[in-house]
Amino acid sequence: MSTLAAPSSLSLRLPGRPSWRVLAGLTLAVALVHVLVLGLAPTAMGPEPSPLANKFITRTIVIAPPASDKPAAPAATAPVEARPPAAVKPRRPRAPSVPRPKPTPETVAPEPDASATPTPETPDLTAQAATDSGAKPPEAAASAPAGAAAAGGTGDSAPGATAGASNPTSGNIVGTQSLRIPGSVTLDFTATGQDGASPMQGVFGELVWLQDGSRYDARLTLKLLFSTIRSQHSTGRIGPSGIEPERYSESRKAEVASHFVRDQAQVIFSNNAPPVPLLAGAQDRLSVMMQLGGLLAGDPGRYPTGSKISVQTVGPRDAGIWVFVVGEEEKLSLPAGEYTARKLTRSPRQEFDSKLELWLAPAYGYLPVRIKQTEPNGNFADAQLRKSLPEAPAN
Repeated sequence: MSTLAAPSSLSLRLPGRPSWRVLAGLTLAVALVHVLVLGLAPTAMGPEPSPLANKFITRTIVIAPPASDKPAAPAATAPVEARPPAAVKPRRPRAPSVPRPKPTPETVAPEPDASATPTPETPDLTAQAATDSGAKPPEAAASAPAGAAAAGGTGDSAPGATAGASNPTSGNIVGTQSLRIPGSVTLDFTATGQDGASPMQGVFGELVWLQDGSRYDARLTLKLLFSTIRSQHSTGRIGPSGIEPERYSESRKAEVASHFVRDQAQVIFSNNAPPVPLLAGAQDRLSVMMQLGGLLAGDPGRYPTGSKISVQTVGPRDAGIWVFVVGEEEKLSLPAGEYTARKLTRSPRQEFDSKLELWLAPAYGYLPVRIKQTEPNGNFADAQLRKSLPEAPAN
């Protein structure tokens, strides 16, 4: 048996790594392919966008409209460059058209003008007062002479230092009636009275009247120690009819006001109460005292004992016609001294009306030296002058 001898070395040809030449060839081939792809891609995708595509630029170009019989309206914006208009071939004229007859409109009777309808005249309370007193009613305020709108006295003048018709720059003339408005003055009062079951004691009052010949400001306050328990305030102007309030207010715990809206002929209240018509010569509850004094100072003989003066008097919540009856002169003994005064009384006319009594001193320009108000429930306040006043200068 023969034994096959194994070769001493066995050579096996296994697949080896590719040579560097093969690798270099492959790398070069791949690079060429990439170059070809990248070079042809922009051509296939279109042209590269312009860098101006992101800018927004406008330019207005005006195109001339075709020629017409009417002139063209001017362009809203100016053209970029002016060019001569192109020659337009004239068109053939059209045959004139015959206008069609329009239907005749129906005749309509014109409506009456509401503004031309006469309105009822506002009653003149000053004339009414003169009628009640038996005197001749004054002329209309429009017939007042020039300069009648200026009120009597300046802020530095003494009380009652005003003039009548002889000096219209310092006195108010309403037709044939003279009003003498006192100059600026402060009146100090001491008040007594009754408030429910408690008597009113230790109360002091102060009436401050300021005017500069065209405007006024009046304030009446009642104070207990350092606390104000009641305040009335009136502001407005002094015109041909005397005192013409614009705003009136009363303050206790809170302020309530009324406004004289003369251009609307109404009185408007701050508590949203319905407005009321504003009548000629209207006053408020504070200015009415000074207006009455001005009437008596202007012509005392016009108001004899028993005559009546009717005035629309506005409060903070309502308004009504107050009728004052002129009484005789009385001798008063006040904390400020002895005074002679004419008494005017406004008596209640309805269930809840208050009674107002005024004592106006003739020697002091008919300024109030005593004021007493009585409520329907019996409460009352009696303010009496506690500081003497200088007499008004003689006319």
